[in-house]
Amino acid sequence: MQKVLILGAGKIGALVSGFLAECRDYEVHVADVNGNAANSVVAAHGLPNLHACELDASNPALLEAHLREHPADTIISSLPFYCNVKVAEIARKVNAHYFDLTEDVAVTRSVRKTAEGSTRAFVPQCGLAPGFISIAANALIQHFDEIRSVKLRVGALPQHPNNALKYSLTWSTDGLINEYGNPCEALVDGRAVEVAPLEGLEEIEIDGMIYEAFNTSGGLGSLAETYGEKAQTMDYKTIRYPGHCAQMRLLMNDLKLNFDRATLKRVLENAVPQTLQDVVIVYVAVAGRQHGELREENYVSKIYPQVIAGRLWSAIQVTTAAGICAVVDLVMQNPGRYHGFVRQEDFSLVDVLNNRFGKHYSDGGGKEISSRMIVAGTTGQQRVAGGAR
Repeated sequence: MQKVLILGAGKIGALVSGFLAECRDYEVHVADVNGNAANSVVAAHGLPNLHACELDASNPALLEAHLREHPADTIISSLPFYCNVKVAEIARKVNAHYFDLTEDVAVTRSVRKTAEGSTRAFVPQCGLAPGFISIAANALIQHFDEIRSVKLRVGALPQHPNNALKYSLTWSTDGLINEYGNPCEALVDGRAVEVAPLEGLEEIEIDGMIYEAFNTSGGLGSLAETYGEKAQTMDYKTIRYPGHCAQMRLLMNDLKLNFDRATLKRVLENAVPQTLQDVVIVYVAVAGRQHGELREENYVSKIYPQVIAGRLWSAIQVTTAAGICAVVDLVMQNPGRYHGFVRQEDFSLVDVLNNRFGKHYSDGGGKEISSRMIVAGTTGQQRVAGGAR
């Protein structure tokens, strides 16, 4: 039985712990600086192969000492992004596989450097975006002889918005601010460029509903680097309800709170409620040439909250936890196949959706827009995403 150490017993760590423990193929240890939080996760699931420990994993010396005394095959970090550089370095020292949920570009570059020459897999940017969105986009890209444009759009939204921001906190506040405030990667005219966050505002219609989308950092993952010489344009934007971008520009740019993120975090957490009644929207559009003709294909779905093991989990919890657990499972099931730095696009969409954890993307909470694994082209043809051309 593979031993997994999960760092962080928060919104995502709790569900990741349950997923991996309930399949009974892993011995799971969940660690948190707050021992009561870790104990609560274990008590809620009540599984004999799920264990809790109190550990300040942001302290590298303590984390390494713990792993020397209690070795693990795999380390999964659901800590804030700024902790992950040191966690990855320690994973390398103790010869463990490494997975994280970071959206931070600089952290990912550091993890990549740490992974050089390792016989273990180092897989950053798991989850939804970055993460699953790159896997879905890569599947569509394989259908094209030439790539003209790749659009990745993801939103985690309240189902019933009722405040000026038209938003509820469904994710890490630190991660949200990081995405809204840091430079964004994109391909423009075949060149890798940085574009400003909260810019590139566009209108997008999905399933008859009007949304807006704008640049945010990190969601593109390594996809632009992978296809930099083959795609003309590629970008990632976050989906929100109309008007949200203008409000965030006021806070972050006009009021300069991007330079005082601690204050912005306090403002958001004191004013914007959390919700379990959310919806995750995944939208990919790829245009290019197939057999000499210009065509477009799309992957579009909505995922709603789901009841798992008798408890309601939000859509963002489900999609993030299912994403990272699916790739962990695929790495563990294929020893020797994955090593060193592993990109999200190295995983097959078909494999992820057929995985026992990735299937939650297909289930969609009962309200998925598109068929389970079908994408439609502009010619009216249909093909299985990730399947043979």
